[in-house]
Amino acid sequence: MNSDIRKTGVLLHITSLPSEYGVGDLGDEAYRFVDSLEKNKVSLWQILPTGPTGFGDSPYSARSAFAGNELFISPRKLYLEGLLDIDDILVKAKESERVDYGQARSIKMPLLIKAAEAFLALPKEDQKEYKKFRKDNAWWIEDYALFQSLCDKFNDSRWYLSWPEELRVRNEAALKKAFKSEKKSVDIYTVLQYFFYSQWAELKSYANEHSVEIIGDIPIFVAADSADAWSNPVLLQIDENGQQEASSGVPPDAFSATGQLWGNPLYRWEEHKKTNFDWWKKRVNSCLTLCNYIRIDHFRGFEAYWEVPQGEETALNGKWVPGPGQDFFDAIIEELGSDLPIIAEDLGVITPEVEKLRDDNNLPGMKILQFAFAFNDDGSFDTTNAYLPHNIIKNCVAYTGTHDNNTTVGWYNELDDRSKDYIRRYFECGDSEVVWRIIRVLMMSNAMWVIFPMQDILSLGADARMNVPSTCGSSNWSWKMKKEDIDSPSFGGIKYYSELYGRAPEKV
Repeated sequence: MNSDIRKTGVLLHITSLPSEYGVGDLGDEAYRFVDSLEKNKVSLWQILPTGPTGFGDSPYSARSAFAGNELFISPRKLYLEGLLDIDDILVKAKESERVDYGQARSIKMPLLIKAAEAFLALPKEDQKEYKKFRKDNAWWIEDYALFQSLCDKFNDSRWYLSWPEELRVRNEAALKKAFKSEKKSVDIYTVLQYFFYSQWAELKSYANEHSVEIIGDIPIFVAADSADAWSNPVLLQIDENGQQEASSGVPPDAFSATGQLWGNPLYRWEEHKKTNFDWWKKRVNSCLTLCNYIRIDHFRGFEAYWEVPQGEETALNGKWVPGPGQDFFDAIIEELGSDLPIIAEDLGVITPEVEKLRDDNNLPGMKILQFAFAFNDDGSFDTTNAYLPHNIIKNCVAYTGTHDNNTTVGWYNELDDRSKDYIRRYFECGDSEVVWRIIRVLMMSNAMWVIFPMQDILSLGADARMNVPSTCGSSNWSWKMKKEDIDSPSFGGIKYYSELYGRAPEKV
């Protein structure tokens, strides 16, 4: 990535877009948002992972590393293609301040299934592009479609616990029988993926034509209850009975005194290396069909990852285990070239070895302003903190906060008086001016790119937080914008600073 081109971005997941169907999608509001970004000189739109979510609806625990979330499909666009009736798309979700995934599924999935059935009834000549899509993606889409079909049949995605043994261990005869018995459902799920990828390709093309590039997100690990784990156990620390041998996590950190036990199966990196990391190459390429750049979550796991013995209730008793290191990036460079379109999420316990892996591959890291204000043991300000604006390096992406942080308003309000005093003096402002003074100072910093959560542009409080790590609940992953927020006057400040500090976009 060219670090000489300064850019401004906004972090907003698709689910947070306004929608009449309970959850944001790839319809009109997504295009309105792109228009607003272009008008206000914002050239980057960062999203969260786009995979189909399971229990808890975390985008970082998707049922597939390759499939798209069916809930993102726009029914209105399917109506315009003649696959739904006008009465279908007039169905609306009940008004709610948060995303209601349950209501969204109950409203949208019947519409999407109806549209898929209508599509499958079309003449063969009208299905040529779909047939090609299915053939080109057969290596993942067939397993995914069967996995989802079996999840529906058994009302459980935990294949390793509740599915019949012959399916759990992928007995060849059992798989053939399942494909035959679930053919209708498998066909529908593959059509829905065609809808998703087609609608996304249109949105990405529109965004790029309007000087907006999309930053995607790849979680380093896959979910235990995913098609990936079920269909590729040899690549993961999963035994012959489908049971995990260890789990992912991180040691105690700023978010949790007992660490974070994520529960994902860990990779057998030696198996990946035997194939020159073919599965990972496919994963990165798949994401790049949807996005211009990729943020890889938990980048440090490529240097060393925290392995927690199976059965532990916290991450305290884990240990660091070496990851694939430079071998992994040599394979990705072989596939994509030396100028990798990758942002390294280098937060948490970062060692010199992790920094070397990042820097040897010229990957921009992340600087989070909320982590910048600390004190030395003698009570003085730690003016050497790497996240302070005056210390921010050029080859990085600077944020006020991420999806895992509180909003800036919420964060500031919860600080102690000494920290607030430090911040007011650093930015030379009063309490009510903190958010926009921070935005301004990050804009004028040396950072290659600066990205702000939409909640910070709107100066929203803690109620608008996207996620609290290591917790489950309906408030996580459920913040959504109001319709009028897409054209919020607050964007005017972003436009002004983008122009003032040399971040206004060029044509893509």
